[in-house]
Amino acid sequence: MNFVSTRGGVAPTPFDAALVAGLAPDGGLYVPESIPRVDLEIPRATLAATAEAVLAPYLAGSQLRTHLAALCREAFAFDAPLRPMRGAGDHVLELFHGPTAAFKDYAARFLAAALGALRAPGTPDTTIVVATSGDTGAAVAAAFHRRPGFRVAILYPDGKVSPRQSHGLECWGDNVQAYRIAGSFDDCQRLAKQALADTALRAERPLGSANSISLGRLLPQAAYYAHAAAHHHGAHGRPLHVIVPTGNLGNACAALLAQRMGAPIGSLHLACNANDTLPRFIAGAAYAAQTTRATLANAMDVGAPSNIERLRHWFADDDALRAALRATPVDDATIRDTIAAAPAQHGIVACPHTATALHVLETLRAAGDTRDWAVVATAHPAKFDTIVEPLIGRTVDVPDALADCLARPASAITLATDFETWRQALRAG
Repeated sequence: MNFVSTRGGVAPTPFDAALVAGLAPDGGLYVPESIPRVDLEIPRATLAATAEAVLAPYLAGSQLRTHLAALCREAFAFDAPLRPMRGAGDHVLELFHGPTAAFKDYAARFLAAALGALRAPGTPDTTIVVATSGDTGAAVAAAFHRRPGFRVAILYPDGKVSPRQSHGLECWGDNVQAYRIAGSFDDCQRLAKQALADTALRAERPLGSANSISLGRLLPQAAYYAHAAAHHHGAHGRPLHVIVPTGNLGNACAALLAQRMGAPIGSLHLACNANDTLPRFIAGAAYAAQTTRATLANAMDVGAPSNIERLRHWFADDDALRAALRATPVDDATIRDTIAAAPAQHGIVACPHTATALHVLETLRAAGDTRDWAVVATAHPAKFDTIVEPLIGRTVDVPDALADCLARPASAITLATDFETWRQALRAG
């Protein structure tokens, strides 16, 4: 299968070339030329098997096609369980059982394994550039740590992630370097895109991307939605409706992709924090990026979501997009209230991001919606102990993998937001 740019300025590109490039040469995001239909109502035995079924049509003609089963087993080695909550028809899709306790572990591991398999022996090291608002950087660092042929440069907004998230970005060493940027996530994302679009820099130092702009992040994330929906449909004979916490819209695009491929997914509702660029747009306003606001759900602190280009590409026009999706902003006060009430009301402990989706679920139930809904739990609450624990009145157990990260020493380089300083740091790295 070939892939095209959301901006229309690039000839159809094979999967392998699009994966390695990350960003399309015209500055757009790669999308499939067409979205294939796959029988995804069949409940497959493992998440890895579902991932293989989802990814197979996209890798037709790829050098990776014969390695796909092994790549999926490596990337999806831990489950993404769909568990019932206390309310009738209420479920939580837990995506935090990987090495850095966040949903981004699945796709980051697939991307690292795929790029490693494509790398020709003797070629120069590739620097994977990743901007993060909290969880992406750690997942990418874990996936590429000590992987031959790769270096990782993580950009994150100084002071705008939780203490444990910050440690998880800085604790790797070896081939991973974290950079604290004196600005917002949007500044980090801008610097990453500028570097990837700098042909002179890329000629001097090969660069790759691991943000949700990468196909290697987008496509694998459709697997856990397809897997959960298939098993729910197989058990109950009904579609699964899904509430996705989202900021840069990568996870939201993956859910839409799974739905369009044929997974038995009903409605999609996007939960945002106070950065309400998307909810304003879905409600009918002209699309307009906004200055990012810092919130408790910091991994969603995005005022200019990159993946809006993919969403708009997949619909005939903005009206069609607005008819297909709903998006709700949730402020910090509501996030706090939802976290505090979640153990008694839902039977779970929620991170701030998951809390935005729980609030949307509560709103839907209050309005009389009786359909089966899954709230997507994107990160383990232990990553946000300073927020969650005072609200629930007890400590949150730390998963073993996260505890291992927290036990390592951490360090980072502080940079300003100007591109030339960042460019020189990449050249010297």
